Amino acid sequence: MRTYFDPEEAEEFESAKDLLVRRCLAWADEHGMRADEAMLAAALDARHRSRDGRLACWDARQVRRFLLEWIPRHLVAEPDLLAAAPESLLTLLRYLAASGLRDPRGASPAELETAVAEAAAEYPAALADPTRQDIGKFWAQTALDNGIVLDSERAVARFQRDVNAGRIQVDADVFDKLLEAEFTGAGPDDERAFPQNPVALPPPAELAAEAAQSEVVRQLTALTGWVGTGGLPLTKTGNLRLADARELAALLGTGEQDLRVRSSAELPRVNLLLAWAKKTGLVRVRKGHLVPVAKAAPLLRDPEALWRRAFEAVFELGPAICTPAFGWAGSSMLVTAFDLLLPDVLNAMYGMPIPMPVARLQETVWLACQEYFLLDSEEDDFRQDIWRRGVERDLFALFDVLSSLGAVELSHGVPDELYSSDLRPGLLGEFGELTEDDLPLPPEARARLLPRLAKPGPLVRLTPLGTRAVRERLLNDGRDAPLLGELADATAAELLGVLAQHYTQETAAAELEGWLATHGGDVEPLLDAVRACPFRTRASAMLSTLAETLPGGRSMRAGLRRDPMLGPVVLTALLETGELRPEDLSPDEYSLLLAEGLINLLELGGPEAVMEQLRESVGRDAPEFVAEVLDSGHPARAALEELRELVYEPMLARRSRLRLMPSPAPGSRGRPSGHGRKRRH
Repeated sequence: MRTYFDPEEAEEFESAKDLLVRRCLAWADEHGMRADEAMLAAALDARHRSRDGRLACWDARQVRRFLLEWIPRHLVAEPDLLAAAPESLLTLLRYLAASGLRDPRGASPAELETAVAEAAAEYPAALADPTRQDIGKFWAQTALDNGIVLDSERAVARFQRDVNAGRIQVDADVFDKLLEAEFTGAGPDDERAFPQNPVALPPPAELAAEAAQSEVVRQLTALTGWVGTGGLPLTKTGNLRLADARELAALLGTGEQDLRVRSSAELPRVNLLLAWAKKTGLVRVRKGHLVPVAKAAPLLRDPEALWRRAFEAVFELGPAICTPAFGWAGSSMLVTAFDLLLPDVLNAMYGMPIPMPVARLQETVWLACQEYFLLDSEEDDFRQDIWRRGVERDLFALFDVLSSLGAVELSHGVPDELYSSDLRPGLLGEFGELTEDDLPLPPEARARLLPRLAKPGPLVRLTPLGTRAVRERLLNDGRDAPLLGELADATAAELLGVLAQHYTQETAAAELEGWLATHGGDVEPLLDAVRACPFRTRASAMLSTLAETLPGGRSMRAGLRRDPMLGPVVLTALLETGELRPEDLSPDEYSLLLAEGLINLLELGGPEAVMEQLRESVGRDAPEFVAEVLDSGHPARAALEELRELVYEPMLARRSRLRLMPSPAPGSRGRPSGHGRKRRH
C-alpha cells in the first residue's frame, strides 16, 4: 500500500485510492465516525494533485488547501455532501494515524484536529464565495443549479443553447473575474515538484557558528554601525558621497577605496552591500539621508537570524549583482528573470554529493534564459554568443556573492564524470541505452559543454548553511525535502513506511541506525509494526527495507519464515530473491503463498484485476480456487474478508445467474412451459 504516486501512475493511484477509501469507511463504521465516500476520495485527489503528492502527509496548510481552496475551486456536489467535508477529512486523518499510514513529517494528530476545526469555521464562507471556483466548476455548478446534469454531449449542447438564448442566467461579473484569474495564473500552483533525496546537516550549534563567521554578516553589521544614529547625507542621485563611499570600502574590506572613479556608483561591491543592507531591512533612505532602522537592532545581535534574512534578500539583488546594461545588448538577460532562475540553480545543487561544474549550470541557465526571451532565429551567432557569455559571467558573479555569504563553496578542479555521463548518446542509463531524445541538453550545448567538462574549471557546491536555507525554501513551497534524523521520534510503522517510499538504501540505513540508537537498539518493535500493518503490500515493502538496510537483515528475514503473521510475506520475498525454490514449499506454505498473491493483487489492482487474472489462469474453477484461498489460514483476516466480499461472492452470484437462465423447451417458440404452437413439417 503506497501513499505516493508519480503523476503518470494514474491507474496505480486510483487503485490505491479505492483501497484507502474502502478501508477507511469500514474503520469509520466500526468506530462510529462519519465519512462520505466521495469526500474521502476528493481529499486523496487533492493531496495527489499537489506539489509533493504525499497522500498521508498532512499539516495545517494542506487542511486549509483542501477545505478552503480545493473544494471551493473544483468540487460540484449537493450542499449536504459539501457540508460533510470537514468531518470526513477528520475521519480520514484519524484513520491514517490509527493504521500506521500517517507520514510523521506532517502535523501531529492533535495539531490536525485543531487545524480542521479552525478551517471548518471558515469553510461555509469559502464555499459561498463564487470567485474561488475555476471556470470548469462555474459552468458545472450553473448547470446543476438549473437542474441539468452534464453527463452527455447532448446535455452539454442543450445547456449551451439555453445559455446562449438567455434562458439560463449567468453572473457575468463573476465569470469575468474567473476568466482573468485563469489567464493570469492567479490560482493555486498544484504542479507536482521533483522530490529531493534526504540530506544531512550538522548540529544547530555548528550552523549558528558558521553564520556568525560569514563575511557578509560581518560587513552588514559593520555597515549599519558605520551609518550611525544620525545617518549620512546622500547625493541628489541617491548615492553615497564619494568620500563616504571610499571610507566605507576601507571599513568593509572591498578593496575599492583607491579606485579612480568619479562617483560612488562606480564602486560595485560597496553598492551591492548597501543594496543588501536595504533589502535586509538594516538601513533605509529618509529625507535624503541613509539612516539605520531601529527595529533591526535585535537582528544585529543575532548573526544566524541576520544570515537567514541576508540569504532571502539575495533573490531581490539581481540588478546589483549582474552586469549593468551596455550598448545594444541592453540589460543582462539573467537579471530580468533573476528571481525565477535563482531558485532553480540552487535546487539543482541541492543534495548533490560532489561539487558541480559551474559550466554545466551556465549552460542550463542560458537555455532557461532563451525560454524567457523571444530571440530572433535570424540573429547572428556573434550576438547570441555575446548574450550567452553575459549570462555565464553574471552566474559566476552570483556564485561569488553567495560564497561571500557562506551559502556556497567555490573550488577548482576537473568535474566528476557524473556531470558528463548523461550527455553522450549510446551510454547505458538507468532505463537502458541513452538516445538523443533522452539527453538533457541540445546538441549545440553538449558540443560546447563536453570539452569544458574534460578539463579543470570552477566547481560549486552548497555549504551546510546553504543546504539548510534551500531546504527551508523547498518546504515553504510545499515540496518533499527529507532530512536525516527528522524521523527519530516517529513510530516504528511511520518510520518504515517513509523509508520504504522516500529514501534510498544508503539514506534509509543511516536513518534507521539513528532511530534504533534513539529507541534502545531493539529491532522487535519494527517487526511488530510490520506484523500489525493492515496492508500486505506495505508490510512487504517495510520488511524489505529492514532486510536491505539492517546488518544481517536478510538472515533475519529468512528466520521469520514460520512467523504466524510474517510468514507469507517472507515466503514471497525468499522466492523472489531465489533463496527458496517452489519445490521447497510445504503444501500449507504453498496455500499461504497463493493467498498472499491474491491479496496483493486485490490491493494493487482492485477486484476486477483479481477476477480477470483468475479467469485467465484458472477459468471456470475460479470460485473453488478462491474458496481454497479463503480457507488457507492466511493471517490477514480483514484482507481475506475483502476477498470474499469483493471477489468470491460476486463470482458465485454471476455463475448462479448463468446456470439459472431459462432456456426454451423442445418444440416451443421460446415459452418456458413448452406448450407453444407446434411447428408444421
